[in-house]
Amino acid sequence: MVRFLHIAAIGALVASAGYAYSIKYDTIYLSEQVAKLKAQVQREKDAIAVMRAEWQLLSRPDRVQALAASHLDLQPLQVQQIVRLQDVPERKAQVDAIGRKLEDLGLSAPTATPGAGDADARTPSTSSR
Repeated sequence: MVRFLHIAAIGALVASAGYAYSIKYDTIYLSEQVAKLKAQVQREKDAIAVMRAEWQLLSRPDRVQALAASHLDLQPLQVQQIVRLQDVPERKAQVDAIGRKLEDLGLSAPTATPGAGDADARTPSTSSR
């Protein structure tokens, strides 16, 4: 009986040591994954910083002004171009092309929708009687 208890104790010791080592290696693996993710986040932050610096370089006012002058062929503002708000014409109403086609086909008339009291025999009812 004592020999059986010794074997069971040794077995439990070996099993607990194996479990402890498996947890140790899982922890090491996960800590390596965390370190890789931290490095990737840092690389992404650096890339964002580079892109912001490039954007600031490309959107300098003097550079944009030079590009606009060379490519847009803009004219200086004339006094005749300035008008009052009352002089601006009203915007035309948008035309509903689909509605116009339905009217042409004669399908624009409203249809009779059955009300709550007009229950048809073929229509399933959710109320219990």
